[in-house]
Order: sequence, then C-alpha cells, then structure tokens
Amino acid sequence: MLPHLLLLSLLSGPTPMAPTPVEGRWDMVLQTPEGARPAWLEVRHSGVSTLVGQYVGSSGSARPIAKILWENGIMRFSIPPQWEREPNDLTFEGRMSGDSLVGSMTRADGGKQSWSAHRAPTLRRTAAPVWGTPITLFNGRDLSGWKAIQGENQWRVENGTLRNTRGGANLATERTFTDFKLHVEFRYPKDGNSGVYLRGRYEVQVADTPGSEPGIDMLGAIYGHLLPNANAARAPGAWQVYDITLVGRTVTVVANGKTIICEAEIPGITGGALDSNEGAPGPIFLQGDHGPVEYRTIRITPAR
Repeated sequence: MLPHLLLLSLLSGPTPMAPTPVEGRWDMVLQTPEGARPAWLEVRHSGVSTLVGQYVGSSGSARPIAKILWENGIMRFSIPPQWEREPNDLTFEGRMSGDSLVGSMTRADGGKQSWSAHRAPTLRRTAAPVWGTPITLFNGRDLSGWKAIQGENQWRVENGTLRNTRGGANLATERTFTDFKLHVEFRYPKDGNSGVYLRGRYEVQVADTPGSEPGIDMLGAIYGHLLPNANAARAPGAWQVYDITLVGRTVTVVANGKTIICEAEIPGITGGALDSNEGAPGPIFLQGDHGPVEYRTIRITPAR
C-alpha cells in the first residue's frame, strides 16, 4: 500500500510552474541596419512547466514559438525562418530591465541586432464609444490628406478612383485615429494583394482568394492573427466593401455585407506595421508594395 503522502502527491499531479516576469505581451523595437523596426512578442504558459508564445517581426505573419526557456533570469527561444532567404533559425536572448525587456537576436544570416520591449497596453475601454461625425478620407480628386511612405509613389487618382499602378509605396493618412468605424471600397486584379492597416499597425488583408477556405492570410483576416469565419471574397475585378469597427483591441470586420470577424481581440501588431506603439493613435494606411489595386470610397467615423 502506498504511503499516504505519496498517494496524495500522485493524485494532485505535478506542481504548476510559478508565473515568470516575462509572461505577457510585449511591444518590441528591433535595431536593424536600416534603423528601428517594430516587432511583437507574446509569452504564455502551456501546461505546468513550459513557456510558449508567438512572435511578429517587421514583416511576415505571426510565428509560433514551441518553447521559451527562462533560466537564471535569461529568456531564450528560437524560431524557424519564414520569409528569410537563409535556412537558419532566428535565435533570441533577453533579460528583464525594470519592467521592460532588453536583448539581442541572431538573424538567419548570422548577423546580430539588439532589441528592447515594453509591456503592451491592454487597450480595454471602460465605456462604449460615442461616435462622432463621419470624415471622407479620399475626396475622389487628388491625394489631399494622404502621403506616400516606404517606397516610390505609384498612386494616382483617375475618374474618382485611387489607383496603385504597380508595386511601390504604401499610402497613409496624414491624420491619426484611435477608435473608429471605417468604410472602404476596393478592387484588385487576378492574384492581387494589398491590405488596410488600422492605426498603421493591424492589417486587414485584401487578397484575391475567392473559392478558397478561410485562411489567416486570406481576404478579411487580421493578417497572421485572426481567421475570418467565412470567405466573403468576390471575383477579381469586382468592387468589394469592408466595414470595420475598431475599439481598443476589439475588431469587427464586415466584408461584402457578411460579418466574418465579430468583436475579436487583436493580440498585437501585424507584419508591416509602422510602429509598435500600440497605445498611440495611428493612421489608416493602404498597402501598395505588392502590386496594382484600386480604392474609392474611404470614410471614417471616429469616436469622440
């Protein structure tokens, strides 16, 4: 017969790992040869003794982290390459500095760069928004209120339509916003690819995906983070409509009249974000670096 204390130990199971200071969501800044770039990290428990998470770099989608080590005040993890040309893993090392993280990353090409991270804000709202007056962001005549960023400007206004003729710059509003309702009409050619960035940080994917199963990189997805519940895409060449509501981190996406994401939490920035300062207002920006795309009615109703 088993001793009483041993029997209680077996029945109670293993002792859960105590919470670690690195758990949570982190808004990161990478110091790259091209300058500071945004990134994002989430660390959480899996079971009783393992830390797992996900990482978003300055490009690409969220990457799962199978295991994060936390030993003697040092955090370490690695992830396989995604869009990098080299086959090597990316490796990270970090430590706490007050309530922040600082560390270094070894890239797939073997180069190293430093990074820092601050705890991401929850962005929880204590009251429902009170909506203000709708604002027309695109006047149908010219690029007033917009600026080309991150490349050579290929955007033109023709017959009331905002056209990106080929891959080049992205296009951002000069105004910034916090919580809002956004109406956007868009059209792409076969195999077209673009995106609408909310606050300049969260991409709602625009892509030619009719007939495909819903995917985390398909039309209507919050790229790499949130999966739409249906594929509402129309055929290429047809005008399509987004009605998007963003309150804090909570997003609802209605595509072509169908609610495909309903009051879901966006965990962090998506690849291609302008920055990782999630608590600040940000612009609406239209992705233009992938190829031709057209937009027309773009209207925003900000919260007061």
